[in-house]
Amino acid sequence: MSVIQDRKLVEISIDELRIPSEKVAHVQLNNPLEHALLVLVKSGYSAVPVLDASYKFVGVIGKTVILNQILGLENFEIEKLSEMKVKEVMDRNTPTLTRENTLLDGLNAVIDHTFICLIDDEGFFDGILTRRAILKEIKKNIYINSYKK
Repeated sequence: MSVIQDRKLVEISIDELRIPSEKVAHVQLNNPLEHALLVLVKSGYSAVPVLDASYKFVGVIGKTVILNQILGLENFEIEKLSEMKVKEVMDRNTPTLTRENTLLDGLNAVIDHTFICLIDDEGFFDGILTRRAILKEIKKNIYINSYKK
């Protein structure tokens, strides 16, 4: 690829690739782990965003974290699912981006995460950027540019 073609790929905004917040499964801080696990299983996702009561992004929760919480020495302690809240076990240390970030910013972020949550200037949840969306865009760019020669 030429430098001009590389620049086009880098200039693609995340906004073009994002899944809007309305279409993303999520849970809230005070939901019991039981609800979070149901959302995860029903949606088929391994992790979902966690929002506060005003829909601001606060973290991510995944199946593995929930299952680790209920795993006892000899059996699953299922009762913990209704006793514990999402806010007690969620991951608050997750990277975020904004719609203004570039595809390259997104690519760097999804190296270690299957999706990155997008927030606006006030911290409200704005959607997600998936590793899949980035890889599809890169593949499309490579395919188009390989036939231009």
